[in-house]
Amino acid sequence: MDTSNIYHIIGLMSGTSGDGLDMAHCRFVYEQKWSFSIIEATTVPFPENLGKKLNQAHQLSGEELCLLDREFGTWMGEKIKEFCKSYQLRPDAVASHGHTVFHQPQKRLTTQIGCGWSLMQTCGLPVINDFRTLDVLLGGQGAPLAPVGDHYLFEAYDFCLNLGGIANISMISKGQRKAFDTSPFNLLLNHFAAKKGLPYDDKGKLAKKGKVIPELLEQLNSLPYYENIGAKSLGRENIENSFLPLLENRNAEVEDTLATLVRHYAEQISKVVLEHSIKSPSKLLITGGGAYNHFFIEVLSEKLGDKAIAIVPDREIVDFKEALIFAFLGVLKLRKEANSLASVTGASRNSCGGTLYLPDLTA
Repeated sequence: MDTSNIYHIIGLMSGTSGDGLDMAHCRFVYEQKWSFSIIEATTVPFPENLGKKLNQAHQLSGEELCLLDREFGTWMGEKIKEFCKSYQLRPDAVASHGHTVFHQPQKRLTTQIGCGWSLMQTCGLPVINDFRTLDVLLGGQGAPLAPVGDHYLFEAYDFCLNLGGIANISMISKGQRKAFDTSPFNLLLNHFAAKKGLPYDDKGKLAKKGKVIPELLEQLNSLPYYENIGAKSLGRENIENSFLPLLENRNAEVEDTLATLVRHYAEQISKVVLEHSIKSPSKLLITGGGAYNHFFIEVLSEKLGDKAIAIVPDREIVDFKEALIFAFLGVLKLRKEANSLASVTGASRNSCGGTLYLPDLTA
């Protein structure tokens, strides 16, 4: 076997939910098509102070944000060193998503912090980060990027749905890979669970106790974002400016708000699946933290009926699919192959995004 077609990469994912850093040491092999295995994986919770700063990063001054960028990169580098030492890992490189602070593609702006230089200098390994900027500068949304991994690593599924802070879906439509953010997800669910002193709504138990508010549901379904067709993505800004005021002004019981959100998400996601399904039943892969929201899975399954089967895979894939895929995007960067698809993001062309930081071999 040609060893140049074997790659060992650590993928890092810090999602918009802001709960911790996912690290996955992955092995990829190319033999006419790609195969993968997750060798070791773990989630490291953010220290309280760092987690607080990351969640408030969009409100920091320019100087404070620059300092946090360095701090977060250094912290990730330290965690990688510990991870590699614990499991005796020798990866070829580290591929980091970073932590999204701003995402306004209409202004050609997307910002993920976690300084590549600091990360590389601390862990001593080649680092690839900043995967979104090139696509945004080419007129794309810079998101979602996971569909490249869906296309090559999860081709057995008709749809791939990831339920993180924001929900996104990927599919083949008219011969091309298409994907977009379907709705918010844990960002809002966690926000309202926090009003009950909880970090999240465990298994959707709170939402299950609540009653859907019909008027609020209609208002959510009528938000301008859902009128957009084609490549589209949601940022924290959209959620704070459009979704949160609508929900907060209602001043409803937390359980009822959560129940309404779950129904809203299920309606938006099932609508996409049913519109794009070309066989029955289609297979819908569900990953991300929201896959553990049993109540949501129940409501979604009811909406899908016999047209699609909602599949929640092994915990390793549920928890670490995004870290796995960013590791794969790193592989494609090293191979100088496209890791962002114009058919997904709306950019003027496919591109090979990411910035590569190499350790100073002269030191």
